[in-house]
Amino acid sequence: MKDKENNNHFNETAFKYMTKPQGQYTIEDYDQLPEDSFVELIDGVLYDLSSPSVMHQIIATELLMKFKFFIKNSHGPCLPIIAPCDVILRKEDNRTVVQPDVFVVCDKNKIIGGRIEGSVDLAVEVISPSTKKKDFTIKLQKYMEAGTREYWLVDPDKQKVIVYLLENGPDPFLYTFKDKIPVYIFNNECVIDMEEILEEIDFLY
Repeated sequence: MKDKENNNHFNETAFKYMTKPQGQYTIEDYDQLPEDSFVELIDGVLYDLSSPSVMHQIIATELLMKFKFFIKNSHGPCLPIIAPCDVILRKEDNRTVVQPDVFVVCDKNKIIGGRIEGSVDLAVEVISPSTKKKDFTIKLQKYMEAGTREYWLVDPDKQKVIVYLLENGPDPFLYTFKDKIPVYIFNNECVIDMEEILEEIDFLY
């Protein structure tokens, strides 16, 4: 996995026609990128999303499956989705498009033209050294401003999960990979056993 800090910012030499200074890009510019580009646009800055590690993908997939299993069995209206998928958190913000690793959207009317337009209910970021600063600060703020109800930061290195219940305040709940984590947006009826996920990735440590 490419975890160098300089991979956080988009390598503009890869697309020489993207000539604006960082901080001035819009969704219109973002839509001009090649279809196979995997980047985020946050406050006019393009961020290159490096290829995720095997551990990252296992964790994201396991969480997706657990969310999907609960939703299917509870016959709920929500839809769990895994990256890459464009999310425009706020329609009035034309300088931000994020790509949560895993997210849940409960209003399917927000699915417009192959992307999500509007806040998601739950966003999960599996952090790496190259994304840690952005996930803990910039994206936390963007999700909070957009009205995202719940935000998870999964840290494989420290085997911890930080959960923000954003509509209840800024103080997070801290869990380990040995804990069972209730999912707030599902009225705590869905509980994620992180130890089961740890068993799937333990061979990678």
